[in-house]
Amino acid sequence: MIVPDGYSDVPTGKIAAIVTHLEMTARPALRSDPPRAWSLRRVETPPLDWFRDLYRRVGEEWLWFSRMQMPDAELAARLHSLQLEVYALIDDGRDEGLLELDFRESGQCEIGMFGVTAKLVGTGAGRWLMNRALEVAWSRPINRVWLHTCTFDHPAALAFYQRSGFRAFRRQIEIADDPRLDGTAPREVAQHVPVIE
Repeated sequence: MIVPDGYSDVPTGKIAAIVTHLEMTARPALRSDPPRAWSLRRVETPPLDWFRDLYRRVGEEWLWFSRMQMPDAELAARLHSLQLEVYALIDDGRDEGLLELDFRESGQCEIGMFGVTAKLVGTGAGRWLMNRALEVAWSRPINRVWLHTCTFDHPAALAFYQRSGFRAFRRQIEIADDPRLDGTAPREVAQHVPVIE
């Protein structure tokens, strides 16, 4: 469906975002790592409580809600797939960044989740984590890495991905129930997206 030019109503209780899909089809030259050092830990068979806690701490302000609403069995099947890898960025002994690399489609890697907690935004941790993501992804027999971001995300996210070597190839509008209205997310998060009841 193509949305017509002009304004389109978003129903009460819903949120709407513009989603941009980005890809790279060749291994890029990595940007220089920041001087501060973090570590990366692969989390084998991630416990659901651990995953949801880190997912919430990284993405709640940006209205990440899909994994919070996903039934346990569905989330476990996804996270425990042999072709999906979950990593945590470690800062001072604490998990403060989330990376999900999905190799389930042959020849491709989707960066399904990527982000750091608010305390690390602006420190270079995101660039460090992206460098590790690209190193791991391109160490496999793939010809494409892709991800998506949206207008709910950090205002610098799109430019960050482009600086990392991704190029936009598709744009969509996503409409969903506002997770702040059903208790999935706290009412006070994501002040940049108004609640309309």
